Amino acid sequence: MYRNGFRGFANPVDPRPDEVRAWAYSPGSVPLESMPPDWDLLIATNQLVGTLFDLAKDPRCPARRFALHCLYIYAAGGIRTHFREQPRRKLRRLIDQAAQDRDEALQIWAHNTRALLARPQLFQYPDWYEGGLVRDPRRLK
Repeated sequence: MYRNGFRGFANPVDPRPDEVRAWAYSPGSVPLESMPPDWDLLIATNQLVGTLFDLAKDPRCPARRFALHCLYIYAAGGIRTHFREQPRRKLRRLIDQAAQDRDEALQIWAHNTRALLARPQLFQYPDWYEGGLVRDPRRLK
């Protein structure tokens, strides 16, 4: 677990990985409601996806579901924009890691991301960008 404690964001619109990690282990110190609008969309970036993946893997992380939600945003954003912003190779590595993990939520994310890669018409905004697949975990067919 992250033990340094959260001291705040230098710039919440462009947080550093260590800031996001510290916040994730003490999210009550700065509630999501007080973050900039669409903060989840702002941080689902190449620079933070590794940190978000690590947080989503940790069952002890209080912000785990939020991190998983950001992974769904990252995946859908890459696929929908034909990988203009996110490298396809990076997403595939994350998918492979998640599929091999014992965590069911990550395995479902990997399955759903592969399904979206194969069939982009499966994209539904509420599922991928508004947390639907995190609130109601299911494997897309």
